[in-house]
Amino acid sequence: MTARPLSELVATAAARYRPAGRFALHFARGKLAGDPVFAGLLARGLIADGAAILDLGCGQGLLAAWLQAAQECHGTGAWPSAWPPPPRIRAYRGIELMPADAQRARTALGADADIVTGDIRDADLGTPDTVVILDVLHFIGHADQAALLARIHAALPPGGTLLLRIGDAAGGAGFGFSLWVDRWVAFVRGHGLARLHCRTLRDWVALLERLGFAVEALPMAQGTPFANQLLIARKPAAATTGPAGGA
Repeated sequence: MTARPLSELVATAAARYRPAGRFALHFARGKLAGDPVFAGLLARGLIADGAAILDLGCGQGLLAAWLQAAQECHGTGAWPSAWPPPPRIRAYRGIELMPADAQRARTALGADADIVTGDIRDADLGTPDTVVILDVLHFIGHADQAALLARIHAALPPGGTLLLRIGDAAGGAGFGFSLWVDRWVAFVRGHGLARLHCRTLRDWVALLERLGFAVEALPMAQGTPFANQLLIARKPAAATTGPAGGA
């Protein structure tokens, strides 16, 4: 059965946040249990073994804690039988704008992750082979989105992967509800009344393809009222030309 191993995985990952305080611990439990993207990444084997991950807008580093817990649970046999083995991570680097979130990540993850406080629009991307951006890009303007995605394409090696979750602006009521939630979350986290810069799924895919990515879209809102899609954008292994650009 999947339910029991999954609950053990959530508990193992969330336990990393006890030293970071009650808010960090309870947020980790709720987010990891309720957001389908975390289970989806592992169930579908979307992160390669030995990956060097760059997590942009990493928050309190939940993805790193999740992947570390996956190794622990797989090693003890508490692992969903239908899932592939979890990836072993060569390196994890997270960039987070909010200092309080970045500090919670450092407290929880210690030496297992490199957490940088900074703005993803101009941060040094380094040389990852996997870039993850979950529910972040609509907080920056369209031109900045395109510029960042172009820099990611340039930073990735041939065959590298961008995992990008977005809300589909053509998603009807589900998208409208997600906008309300995002604005509320941004406000309580100190961003004020944030302006959101959204696109339809078709427009996100078209932008990524113009930049040189091959794109696959997967619905990633199971069990939630949102209109989220996970875009798996791969830089072709035989890439010989640079991105075309465009906002």
